Parts: sequence; C-alpha cells; structure tokens
Amino acid sequence: MYNRAMRLRNIPQAKEIIQNSPYVIKDPFLRRNHWKDERKAPLFAEIGMGKGSFIMELAARHPENEYLGVERYDSVLFRAAEKMEGKLPADPAGKLLYEERRESVFEPPKNLHFLNRDAKELPDMFGPGEIDGLYLNFSDPWPKARHAKRRLTSKEFLKVYEKVLKDGGSLEFKTDNMPLFEFSLEEIRDADCWELVSYTYDLHQDPVMNEGNIMTEYERKFSALGSRIGKLIAVYRKGGK
Repeated sequence: MYNRAMRLRNIPQAKEIIQNSPYVIKDPFLRRNHWKDERKAPLFAEIGMGKGSFIMELAARHPENEYLGVERYDSVLFRAAEKMEGKLPADPAGKLLYEERRESVFEPPKNLHFLNRDAKELPDMFGPGEIDGLYLNFSDPWPKARHAKRRLTSKEFLKVYEKVLKDGGSLEFKTDNMPLFEFSLEEIRDADCWELVSYTYDLHQDPVMNEGNIMTEYERKFSALGSRIGKLIAVYRKGGK
C-alpha cells in the first residue's frame, strides 16, 4: 500500500539540480492568467507527479496539449528533471516512455514542464478556468482521520481545484488504497460542483476505463503484487450538478 513518506529522503544535490533545470518553471506566480499567452492549447497538470513517468508518457502521446507536473518534494522532483535531461532512463525498467517508438536517444517532450510547489498554491499560480484537467496518481493516503483534509481528494482540495479548473474540467484519480478510494468517491458525490462520471474498483480488469491507460511506476509495482487499482473520473460543474 502506497505511502509517499516511505520513499522520501534528503538528497543534497536536489535543490541545485532543480534550480538549474530548464524544465522547472521558476516563476509560476508571475504566469497566473498568462499560461496560454504563447500557445493557446489545453493545459493539464498532474498533482504529486513523483518521478514523472506518467506525465512524460502522457505528454509524448499528446503533443497537441501542454502539461505540467507539480511536485512539492525536491528530493523526488530532481529525478524527473534528470530524466528530462536524459541522465536517467524514462522509468526503472527503461521501457515505459516511448515504448512503442523504441528510440535509442531520449528526447524530452517539448510540451512538458515542472513546478516545485504545493498543490495548495494552485490558485496563486493559475487563474480561474486556466487548467483543463487534473491528474492524481497514487497520492499519499493520510490514513489517520485527523489528517483527512490533507488528502488530495478531500473536499478542501476539491475547493482548491474549483478555483483553477475550467467549467467542465476533468479530475482523474488512481490509487491502490481502497479506503482512500472509497473516501474519494464519497467526497466527490457530496460536493455541489462535481459530477462523478465513471469509476472502477479494478482498473486493469475494466476494458473501457483501462483503454489507453498509462501505468505509473507504483502502478506497475502494485499490479505485479496482485493489488487492485481503483480509478475515478469526475468533472467540475461551475453552476453545480
């Protein structure tokens, strides 16, 4: 069962690598309301992207869109920055990114950048309706009841997403943690401005929702151990359900 805290450790060179990476945006607050000035393309973001394999593959498959990976922990983000610079394989197995293309030389997606910020800061970095869709993959479950508001699918964070998503914008969430999945379904069902479009308790056995699925590093690991993967898709409705 996934717990982000289990894999965090101090990496002395991480901050320097992030600071010098051309793929990490240093001035996100100055870009508020201006993210689409240069390229008027749909903008999607993954919150808590980890080492970036999912968002890298997603960006490679969809060059028509712009993508942002948001990761608060520099001890994790620097790995994604190194991947983009070709210093590390795209994933531990070396075959997730560009698997179908089988390119010998790694070419980072031109439509992907990273933010070393906390999800709570989204409204300070993006204007109303500026984001077209959000992805949450294997987020920290924060299992203790008193920490429920820290879960990225809590009503508190849904309110944060409402401030930046366009009307009709999507939220996609995957996890192996079934208590967290049940919690997430309940929070979305109870929210006034959210519509639960579809969900499954066993993604890899669901031919409809699994079509085109991009597995994260942890998804591969948990699936190999026999864990079920839950996925839900919700849509933000500005005027309510």
